[in-house]
Amino acid sequence: MITRSGIAMIVATVVLTVAGIAARYPELLAVGIAAGLTVLLAALWMLAVPDVEIVREIRPLRVVEGEPALAVLTVTNGGRRRCPPLTARESVAGRELVLAVPSVGPGARYEATYPLPTARRGVFDVGPLTVGHADPLRLMQVGRAFRSRSVLRVQPRVFPVLPLPVGGSPDLDGPTSSTAPQGGVAFHSLREYARGDDPRLIHWRSTARTGTLMVRHNVVPNEPRMLIILDTSAEPYRRDYFEDAVRIAGSLAVSGRAHGFPVELRTTAGDRTVVDDFRYPPAALLDLLCQVKPDPADPGLSVLPHVVPAEAGVALGVITGQASHTQLAAVSAVRSRFAMASLVMVGEEHGRPAPAVRGALVVNVRASADFEAVWDRQVRR
Repeated sequence: MITRSGIAMIVATVVLTVAGIAARYPELLAVGIAAGLTVLLAALWMLAVPDVEIVREIRPLRVVEGEPALAVLTVTNGGRRRCPPLTARESVAGRELVLAVPSVGPGARYEATYPLPTARRGVFDVGPLTVGHADPLRLMQVGRAFRSRSVLRVQPRVFPVLPLPVGGSPDLDGPTSSTAPQGGVAFHSLREYARGDDPRLIHWRSTARTGTLMVRHNVVPNEPRMLIILDTSAEPYRRDYFEDAVRIAGSLAVSGRAHGFPVELRTTAGDRTVVDDFRYPPAALLDLLCQVKPDPADPGLSVLPHVVPAEAGVALGVITGQASHTQLAAVSAVRSRFAMASLVMVGEEHGRPAPAVRGALVVNVRASADFEAVWDRQVRR
């Protein structure tokens, strides 16, 4: 590919050569010929394609907003002569990053790093990477595109807060259900004897009354589960307060997971992820929050009646902005279906107290930076 400088040199070659011949001016003709030879030498230079291997990695692939993330570019010269200086161009989140790679000797390797933007939460495509070289006068340049792309996930910042309050259970052993695993110590119901049942579980009084061999159906108590719902409608949020809501949702989700509770994270737009296997870190919860955005078409908290779980003993946490009374009424409408309900509102700029929402613990703060102290104080009461 001919650069602007190369085009200018070709034009100068033609103009000077024609002018030198027409004016019978040997000096102009000599300069024109010299310019043409320069262009020819640049073309010959570009025929020598460097034998290099190029690898680009992202370290790490996940970071918290504000933490550093680097792209590592490794250039290995597999040829028997020194490769020319290279220019690497990378597209990251719509921005082009340019990196100059010096000449690399035969058999040698050069490693360069460049920072990636992590100031804001999001999922960012990194690539494609284009690496090219030019002649010494930059008259011509060629590039080779590497189609491999990477994804950098910038997760929201989280705060060390207490988990959602789960409320009390009417069962001393914890809540139970017919779908809970058998073999625990919590009594759920009586049922007919089945082959293989422990004879010690036979309930003789019920057996005598019904004439059918009955056994105690003992199960493993259900663990209290946390359902965290982030309002992703646009109407309750002003300025940049949606980012504060995302950080609070992430903080409560990570805290619930760290305290041993199964956690389900939802958005009012329908996104959902569940982490109930404690062998794995809560990365899936924060990965979901990397990509959420406020949407004017999102129905907001009016979806709450449609996401009520079938099982009992679930603690609800709702995170929203300065939602309307109509939207907040949806929390009261579903409160009886949960063991405990909590509502966190962000964007309060005037220091007003939290609105009363029947049956729910309500916290109203300006931003996520204020949330940690206010939340922990309210939960400990």
